[in-house]
Amino acid sequence: MQHSNKVVTALASLAERQKGRGRLAQPVAIVGPREASAEQEATAYRLAHALASAGVPLVCGGKIGVMQAAARAANDVGGTCIGLLPEEDAAYGNPYLTVALPTGIGLSRNMLVARAGACLIAVGGGLGTLSEIAMALQWKKPVFAIRDAPDVPGMQVFDDEDALLEAVTDWLAGFLPEGCHDLGG
Repeated sequence: MQHSNKVVTALASLAERQKGRGRLAQPVAIVGPREASAEQEATAYRLAHALASAGVPLVCGGKIGVMQAAARAANDVGGTCIGLLPEEDAAYGNPYLTVALPTGIGLSRNMLVARAGACLIAVGGGLGTLSEIAMALQWKKPVFAIRDAPDVPGMQVFDDEDALLEAVTDWLAGFLPEGCHDLGG
């Protein structure tokens, strides 16, 4: 996918940050339905590809649909995608995950996905995605949504992938986790 010059520049800047000590270690959450449309899967792939290419780690629910598309994109560029699985066995994760973490807590793992992400990108979705969006917003995390994601007040909704990537990269450029400092270790 060809990105706008502004997005290309922002992703290049983000990639430089990811090479240094000030890198973003906290992943970006990409969420969406297991039964995703082809358009939703393609969108998740392209967004994850852009972020993972810039060295941004990703986290998802680790299953199929949007989650597998994001993991596949990260895998294709040598990036990192962590899957927080509802089951007690890592074998239930999709084959593209860098790390499959079995939580054994069922759909309550949606809360962990929302909590783990520095921000959340919702690509389509149903009730599971809605729960992740609601928790992220409750924790004052920015939520960026596209492709018929559940509409929740407080999130930013986009029709255009580049506009979403521009908003995400702008936010990430200013993100510094609380208490982030050199511990001398």
